[in-house]
Amino acid sequence: MMPAETKVWKIDPMRIEEHQNDIKRAAELLKQQEVVAFPTETVYGLGADATSEQAVRRIFEAKGRPSDNPLIVHVAQPEQVHQLVTEIPEMAKKLMEAFMPGPLTLVMESSGAAAQNVTAGLSTVAVRIPDHPVALSLLEACEVPLAAPSANRSGRPSPTTADHVFQDLNGRIAGLIDGGATGVGLESTVVDCTSEIPIILRPGGITRQQMEAAVGTTMMDPALASQQEAPKSPGMKYTHYAPEAPLWLIDGDDQFFKDQLYTIEQDGSRVGIIASNELAGQLPGQRVLACGSRENLKEIAVHLYSALREFKKADVDVILCETFSEEEYGEAIMNRLQKAAVKKINQF
Repeated sequence: MMPAETKVWKIDPMRIEEHQNDIKRAAELLKQQEVVAFPTETVYGLGADATSEQAVRRIFEAKGRPSDNPLIVHVAQPEQVHQLVTEIPEMAKKLMEAFMPGPLTLVMESSGAAAQNVTAGLSTVAVRIPDHPVALSLLEACEVPLAAPSANRSGRPSPTTADHVFQDLNGRIAGLIDGGATGVGLESTVVDCTSEIPIILRPGGITRQQMEAAVGTTMMDPALASQQEAPKSPGMKYTHYAPEAPLWLIDGDDQFFKDQLYTIEQDGSRVGIIASNELAGQLPGQRVLACGSRENLKEIAVHLYSALREFKKADVDVILCETFSEEEYGEAIMNRLQKAAVKKINQF
């Protein structure tokens, strides 16, 4: 049964000590098997007791998410990771030392401590330590690991503000902690640590180059392009991140983008555009959302999900988005855009 109204607490992450009573109230709801959304450094998460099948079931109900998609377990301390897995391989220890807390999730063999519907019946469990004062304070207060996918309706762009969460889930969850906008803007990088070489299952807030500097050779999972296998990680199956209007990717130079825009507008279509500052500056008078400079892909990552949510079906018929370099943060950006898009137009 869904809650009649979602309780919202506004908390300043820089003054967390002043908000401990609200943190405790949110933690109490989690202890009562309820679902509470909270900010992390990546996107807002939808938390429930990871050891309780009943509580976790409420996440799937609130999101409308298929239950064969595994969830990430969030903990506050490295010691709690040991309780969730059978062992921590040496390579995983190095990654933990280098990037935790932070936007990195490690997949390891499960000890069985997490509920079955967290792991979607797999022998592995995905674990991370978020780098956000509100998330860490909540995890400490509730005293249980929290399963926490992104706090949005399934298939929608992930939420980077509390308003995004409220739009999708008001009345469907018990609580929402508003801790302001998130920092990274894209979900954590998910890494399979069950093989000798770490395998990236989902690119995200830690780049492959950063990981290779810490542990050496790292691989991208070929199954990122496949829809057939049982997903080892969130984001590997089903359509994700889709805006209200259909998204088309335009892969080419700026003149090619402008030519495609002109052709589409000749049909009378109302077009929204997601672009870099460089391209946006060439499109005066258009409905354009500039996400940042091509020279700063991290900035584009921060603003991407907000841009995908901005255009409404009532305002535009189609959204055109330029493609970006797949170097470093671009790998994660293009992973999300390709999953969100219904069409891609290539110049070459």
